[in-house]
Amino acid sequence: MTFSPTSRERRGLVLAVMCAGMFLVLLDVTIVNVALPAIAKDLHAPVAALQWVVDGYVIAIAGLLLAAGTVGDHLGHRRLALAGFALFGLASLGCALAPDSGVLIAARILQGIGGALLLPSTMAVIVDVFPERTEQARALGTWAAVSSLALPAGPLLGGVLVQHFGWRPVFWIAVPLTIAAAAATYYIVPSTAVRPGSRLDIRGLTAFVIGLAAAIFAVISAGHHAGPREVGVAALVAVCALTAAFRSARRAAHPFLPVDLLRRRQFLVPNIVAVLMNSTFNGVLFVGTLYLQDTLGRTPSAAGLSVLPLAVPLVVLAPVSGRLTARFGPRPAVAAGCLATLCGVLLLLTVGGMGWLLAAFTVLGCGGGLLTTAVVAATVRATPPERSGLATGVSNTARQVGTACGVAIFGAVAGEPSAPGFLSHIHLLAVGTAVVWVAALVITLIAIEPVTAAAEPATARR
Repeated sequence: MTFSPTSRERRGLVLAVMCAGMFLVLLDVTIVNVALPAIAKDLHAPVAALQWVVDGYVIAIAGLLLAAGTVGDHLGHRRLALAGFALFGLASLGCALAPDSGVLIAARILQGIGGALLLPSTMAVIVDVFPERTEQARALGTWAAVSSLALPAGPLLGGVLVQHFGWRPVFWIAVPLTIAAAAATYYIVPSTAVRPGSRLDIRGLTAFVIGLAAAIFAVISAGHHAGPREVGVAALVAVCALTAAFRSARRAAHPFLPVDLLRRRQFLVPNIVAVLMNSTFNGVLFVGTLYLQDTLGRTPSAAGLSVLPLAVPLVVLAPVSGRLTARFGPRPAVAAGCLATLCGVLLLLTVGGMGWLLAAFTVLGCGGGLLTTAVVAATVRATPPERSGLATGVSNTARQVGTACGVAIFGAVAGEPSAPGFLSHIHLLAVGTAVVWVAALVITLIAIEPVTAAAEPATARR
């Protein structure tokens, strides 16, 4: 396929198609939360199974995101995007037809693999199609804005679908959309260059995925009163696998994880904050939607609307955080985000009805909005320019790991929403999470250095 770089209309169509693909992937992170009570009722699924419905998807993305970018360089990102669409669509069909929670979880894992293939491919195609720096920045800004819109769209659309049609259309809707996006990719997106490059660290990557899944399994099992042998074996597998993964990353010629960068506190700390941010945000979203529907008796549509105070500030404040970071460096925005998130978590201590929960959602959303752009900027500024793509890949992976951990921990501690101690367990989570965010604020002030115009190049070279 030939492609004219001067065809602005054609490039605009390519951008729209890639944004649509990325929107579908991120939509499926949040749209399913409002459907969880309906899934539990229809499939007789306990909270542990609901956690895996969310985490199976996220673990697959987190484990394969870094590798997918390298595979795309070898095979071509257009080709990988088409494979991602095909797998995502088939897995969505499997989710919609799932007869029980086991099949649903398996289909969600396949969805996550498709999503992992799509996410880096959509960005890489945009970078290829918009090689000029100014246009590329605008195109990536559009890509990021569309991704932010998936956060409020998920709960809203999910609430309407579940209330009027049941939970299965939450997955059915992705099937025709994926087919349309795949067809558009095939006919509109140009073939991307194949870049011969480094080999994958298959051993380290496999150990990382196994270790992450085992760790999540141990947390979920412990929270739902599994036997000590089951939890102990899972924890042991997690420790051994993650240890093997990091050893492989240290020794491999082309490691899946940049261990040398992780030794830099300026690089490590923003990624720790990213893990904590997504862990808190998605953990609260998970238990909050259960509380709204199973405890307060809200309809799915009302629950979807109630989640908007958590999601909208992320969209509104992301560009504000970008301007603050451009002017003052990332430390002020990250510190302000940590402080806002801490206040939002403390507001969860007052939750005993709808009003205070919405207040907590709003403040937490403000914290996430300030943090999202700033932690990525801090990560990139602590990275040599020639490795900036790897830096953003690590940041995205850190956030997906945080999502998986947050759903596992919050769901395990909170327990069944019908149990009498559910609300008191949410208060306990608020206390523990507040302590963690105090620590995050402290290490942010210590490790993320203020960036001046004169110091920035030196920072990038370290």
